[in-house]
Amino acid sequence: MGKSTGQKRKESEEKRKYQQMTKKMRPNPPILLNSLKAFLVGGAISLLGQGIQNIYINYFDFSKEQAGNPTVATLIFISALLTGLGVYDNLGQFAGAGSAVPVTGFANSIASAAIEHKSEGLVLGVGANMFKLAGSVIVFGVVAAFIVAFIKTLIKLL
Repeated sequence: MGKSTGQKRKESEEKRKYQQMTKKMRPNPPILLNSLKAFLVGGAISLLGQGIQNIYINYFDFSKEQAGNPTVATLIFISALLTGLGVYDNLGQFAGAGSAVPVTGFANSIASAAIEHKSEGLVLGVGANMFKLAGSVIVFGVVAAFIVAFIKTLIKLL
């Protein structure tokens, strides 16, 4: 037998009261502080990247255009190394999006997936789970690049 209309109304009212109570008891997140932490850590990562790029330009005789790829590769290496040592996770806990948005955050996610699933084997554990995460990002990047290039081509033709 189904519930009567009165029972349904009573359950709905209890659910509403419970939601109000949990909303009132939930602490407010420190949005301004979190934003400041994300800004500072994201800025520090960018500053580190700029410093690495300057090293490639000044000491290895790269042009500004040539220094971009090894700079990104170096940041990815540092991020993966710090993930393996357990340092990047602490940084992520502190900074939130400030450590997740740069390329170092993507490298951290890939390395974390590899570390977490290494017990399942190299191919089905590490490889499969790394690309489970990376695949969607790569597909999105390729599709977004195609759309931007297509729009740019259309604009040039007009």
